Amino acid sequence: MDNREEVREFLTSRRAKITPERAGLPAGSRRRVPGLRRSEVAALADMSVEYYAKLERGNLAGASPAVLEAVARALQLDDAERAHLLHLAQAADGSDALTRPRRRPTTRQWTPHRSLQWTLDAITGGPAIVCNGRMDILAANPLARAFYVDLFATADNQRNLARFNFLDPASRRFYPDWELFGGMAVAILRREAGRDPHDKDLHDLIGELSTRSKEFRTRWGAHDVRRHGTGTKRFHHPAVGDLTLAYESLDLAAEPGLHMTVYTAEPGSPSEEGLRLLASLAATEDTGADRAARHPTT
Repeated sequence: MDNREEVREFLTSRRAKITPERAGLPAGSRRRVPGLRRSEVAALADMSVEYYAKLERGNLAGASPAVLEAVARALQLDDAERAHLLHLAQAADGSDALTRPRRRPTTRQWTPHRSLQWTLDAITGGPAIVCNGRMDILAANPLARAFYVDLFATADNQRNLARFNFLDPASRRFYPDWELFGGMAVAILRREAGRDPHDKDLHDLIGELSTRSKEFRTRWGAHDVRRHGTGTKRFHHPAVGDLTLAYESLDLAAEPGLHMTVYTAEPGSPSEEGLRLLASLAATEDTGADRAARHPTT
C-alpha cells in the first residue's frame, strides 16, 4: 500500500508545530513557513537537506532505525508520534505485513471469551469496556452499558465511540469537554491508521466520518496521534449528572489489538456516589427486565 501522502502530511505537520525558539535556533526574519524549515530539521537530524526532503516527500522505504530516531528527535515527537512514524516506515517497507497484529475484530464477528466477560462483570466499581483500535465497543460490564446509555440507545452509533462523538448530538451533552474528546478520538483513529493501513473497516469509518462531520475533517487534517492510556475525564450522565472519572487502559495479551478501559471515581467523592447510584439504577432496570421476561403480559 502506497502511504507516501500520509508520511508527507505527517512530517510536514510535525515540522510546522516546532518553532525555532523551541528547537534552540534563532528565529530570524521573513520566515515564509510556519515552524521549522526543511534545512533546519535536516541540520538538527544531522543529515543532508536533500535526504530529509526525500523523507518528507514520503519516501520512508529503507530508512534505518537510526535515521527515524534522528528525525523523531529533531521534530520532538512524543512516544505516540514516534510509534506512528515507525509504523509508517514499516508500511513503506512492506514489513508491516509481518509485524501488524491480526485483523481487529468488529462487533459483528467477535464474542468475548467467557473468562473475559466474567472479568468485566466482576468489575462493579466503575464502567469497564473492551475496544479495538477503531473504537468499537466489543464487550462491556453492566455498569458500562448504563454509563453509555445514549450510545447504546441508537443503532446508528453501531457501538462505536467515534461515531457517537461526531454523529450523535447526545455526545455534546454527555461530554462537557466535547472538543477535547473529539481531538482524542481522531488522534486514536489516526494512530490506528498508521498501525494497520490495510484495515478496510477503519478506512470505511474514516470515510464516513469525513463525509458527515466537518469537525472530524478539520481534526483529521491535523495529523495528531495519541495512545489511550491513563488520565481523567469529565462526563454528564442523563440520570446521575456530572461525573469526574479516572481511567486506565490496558492491552489484552490474549487478543492483540484490543484493550480494556476501566473508569473509576476518587474514593469519597460525589462522582463515586454518582457511580453507586447509577449501578443501583442499572440493577433495578435489569431486575425489571428479567421479571418481564419471566412473566410476559398476556
